[in-house]
Amino acid sequence: MTPPDYLDFGRYLQVQRELRGLSLDDVARQTKIPPTLIGALESGQSERFPERVFILNYIRSYATAVGLSPDEAVNRFHEIPEAPKAEAFDPAALETVRLARASSMLWSTIAAVLVLAALLTLNGVYELTLRYTHR
Repeated sequence: MTPPDYLDFGRYLQVQRELRGLSLDDVARQTKIPPTLIGALESGQSERFPERVFILNYIRSYATAVGLSPDEAVNRFHEIPEAPKAEAFDPAALETVRLARASSMLWSTIAAVLVLAALLTLNGVYELTLRYTHR
């Protein structure tokens, strides 16, 4: 069952599109959003929506294509009580991820340098062995 708020939002988008004389396929071509997803958006079928980040970008693209303010369209979507909300941003978690990546890069670089040094050493030993065995 589709919640009424999603239906209202979908009707709002559909009416705006139709007022401008655009077909569903016109919007699909302009936005590169699959027509089935535009249909789901306009009919309020929230169970067919993709992940939050994608649906917000689709709403922005749709709004731009039909001449609406993308920010206003997204704000209307956020007014829906059941709509997925933005996750709280935690700068400390982001810093932890950055440090883990930096540490990983450091160890990868050290490993690459050690492998290169080992290869150069082996090559040098091989060259010396060849030089002294052919005398």
